[in-house]
Amino acid sequence: MVKVMRTPSRYVQGRDALLHMKEQTSMLGDSYYIISNKSALNEAKEKIEKSFKGSSCKLVFELFSGQCSMDEINRIREAVRKNNSNVIVGLGGGRSIDTAKAVAYFENLPVVIIPTIASTDAPCTALSVMYSNEGDFSKYIYFPKSPDVVIVDTEIIAKAPVKFLIARMGDALSTYFEARACVRSNSLNLVGGEISMAGYTAAKLCYETIIDYGYKAKLAVEKGALTPAVEKVVEAAIYLSGIGVDNGGLAAAHAVNNGFTVLDECKKTMHGELVAFGTLVQLVLEDCPVQEIEEVLNFCLKVGLPITLEQIGIKEVNEEKIRKVAKAAIDSGENIHNMPFDVTADSLYDAIIAADNIGGQYSK
Repeated sequence: MVKVMRTPSRYVQGRDALLHMKEQTSMLGDSYYIISNKSALNEAKEKIEKSFKGSSCKLVFELFSGQCSMDEINRIREAVRKNNSNVIVGLGGGRSIDTAKAVAYFENLPVVIIPTIASTDAPCTALSVMYSNEGDFSKYIYFPKSPDVVIVDTEIIAKAPVKFLIARMGDALSTYFEARACVRSNSLNLVGGEISMAGYTAAKLCYETIIDYGYKAKLAVEKGALTPAVEKVVEAAIYLSGIGVDNGGLAAAHAVNNGFTVLDECKKTMHGELVAFGTLVQLVLEDCPVQEIEEVLNFCLKVGLPITLEQIGIKEVNEEKIRKVAKAAIDSGENIHNMPFDVTADSLYDAIIAADNIGGQYSK
C-alpha cells in the first residue's frame, strides 16, 4: 500500500478574500451556479458581485432547502443543467457546502467552496455527509478529489455568531485524536492510502493551534473582531482540520456524533458540539492519560463546548436511549472500526456513560 495525500487545489484566506473570487477561480469556467442559504447570501453576495463587476461571467444564485439529501441534490442538478452552468459554488455552512460538492461530483463539474461560518470540516474535505429529508444521518459519499478552490473571507467569519466558531473548534478538536487512532490501527485514510507524515502533522498542528489560540479567537469573535488569533484558528479549523481528516482518517469521535443524530433531542445540537463530546468518549475508550483528558476538558469548559449528555440536549438519560446511540455508532460502515481495538455496543455504551460522568464531575 502507498501513502496518498489529497488537498484542495487552491486555498485562499484573508480579510475581503471574496473580492478576489474572479481572479482565483476564472480558470474553472465562466458560468457559476451558487448554492447558498439565505443568511450566507446576505453576507457574501455583494462581495461576489463586486469581484465579477465588468466581467462576462454568469452568476446564478440558488437558495438551498436546508438538508443535504439526494432529493435536494437531484433538484439542483436539474437546475444546473437548465442554466448551462459550468462551475458549482457552495456558499454558507456545512450542509449547503456538502450539497454543492455532491452536485459538482455527479455533474462532473469543478467546485468552489466559500464558507461564511466556521462550523464543520466540509470546506476542504472530499466527502459529503448525507441526511434524510428529515435530518437523520444517512451515509457519507466520498469523492475522488478535494474541492478545486476554497475561499475563506475571514471578515465574514469573524462577524458570524461566535457559536459557529466554537462548534468548528469542537469538530477540529477530534482531528488529531482520530488520525492518531488510525495510525495506531494501520487504517487507511479517506483517500484510500496509508497516512503520510504530512497528513498526520496537519492533524497534530490543527489540535495544537486550537488549544493555543482558540480561547483568544473566541473572545475576539464575540465582538466581531478579526485578530491574528482568529486568522490562525480559522486556518487550523478549516484547512488543517479538513486535510487532516482526509489524509489522517476518522475514528470513534465522528461515529459517536453520527450515533447521536438518531435521537430527537440531539437534532438541534450542532455537529461540532456532538463531535466534541464524541472526542471525550473516544479518549475514554482509549483509556488515555488523565492529563490528556483534562487538557480537552479544560479547553471545552473555557470556550463553551459540551462535556456532558445534558449539554448536547439529553435532559433525561436512560439506558435504552444511549444503547440506541451506541448501536448506531458501531454500524458496519462506521469509522469507529478504525480504532486500534474492537469496539462493541456494550463497550461504547460504557464509554459514553463514563464520559458523561467525567464531564459532570469536572464541570462542578
